[in-house]
Amino acid sequence: MDFPTVIGNFRKTKLLVVGDLILDHFIWGRVERISPEAPVPVVEVTHDTFMLGGAANVASNIVSLGGHATVAGVVGRDAASDVLRGLLKQRGIGFRAFEDKRPTTVKTRVIAHNQQVVRFDKEKRDGLGGKTFGELLSFIKAAVKEHDGVIVSDYKKGVVSSALIREILKAAGKKKFVALDPKVGHFHLYKGVSVITPNLHEASEGSGIKITDRKTLLRAGRRLKERLGCKAVLITMGEQGMALFEGDRTTQIPTTARKVYDVTGAGDTVIAALSLALASGAGLLESAIISNHAAGLVVAEVGTVTASPAALRRSLRNPAAEFSANLAQT
Repeated sequence: MDFPTVIGNFRKTKLLVVGDLILDHFIWGRVERISPEAPVPVVEVTHDTFMLGGAANVASNIVSLGGHATVAGVVGRDAASDVLRGLLKQRGIGFRAFEDKRPTTVKTRVIAHNQQVVRFDKEKRDGLGGKTFGELLSFIKAAVKEHDGVIVSDYKKGVVSSALIREILKAAGKKKFVALDPKVGHFHLYKGVSVITPNLHEASEGSGIKITDRKTLLRAGRRLKERLGCKAVLITMGEQGMALFEGDRTTQIPTTARKVYDVTGAGDTVIAALSLALASGAGLLESAIISNHAAGLVVAEVGTVTASPAALRRSLRNPAAEFSANLAQT
């Protein structure tokens, strides 16, 4: 299946995203002096913005790429929850945000001259209470039937657990894939998922092998695939591109990014584009190539941004794009 056809099929797909809902808060300003109180820059704030983060940003990427998304997670009873719900509505994203005894997770980044000065987080990472977990699980079981696949977005804020993964896999059965964006310290929860998308650090931790070169990369990817019993492992490697482990084949995919300003949310873009492509009839390798191009688009911008179908088509228009992944198969 060619890339334009796959991207055209995005509009026919509907994905369920389950995980940690995050509100990204950006405070923008400029620095012209150092504080007399301490050796720190004084940021003169010009404006601030709110954007979807975590599982909500995965859903936002799906919608930006032309697909349909429903996101399920947990929020607090606070003003941040209202802002998050409002953003989801604006983006046309279906959602079920269950209230729990915790604040809505908010990541605040202070940006000056296109550089991040500091970040501070408001969050509580305890596991879900029994009532909240039951409500979330009941919704997921019903919603899986109406979607083409499931994405689990784990930011280690308390939503994703072994019980949740087990029930999602049971609900998805053999007909629907479960893609997972992992977090360090949680790999023991992920057994049985269809495909997982760790970065280099996460892959090292999850496999127990420190990745320092191609040899250790191959060992780590194969061990992860074996340990988790998944169909594929896609390791994202920043400027080095990606490595896809499927069956007995390993394929290294060179990066398409010409410049990198900000990697915020890049992992969300990867799993969103990968899952859309899989749900649209593409194979694992085709889907990985598409996700690689989508990630290359978002890292060229500052802040939590998304790619569009038109931009993705332009990126994939390079005649070498279809064959770029064949450079290093083993």
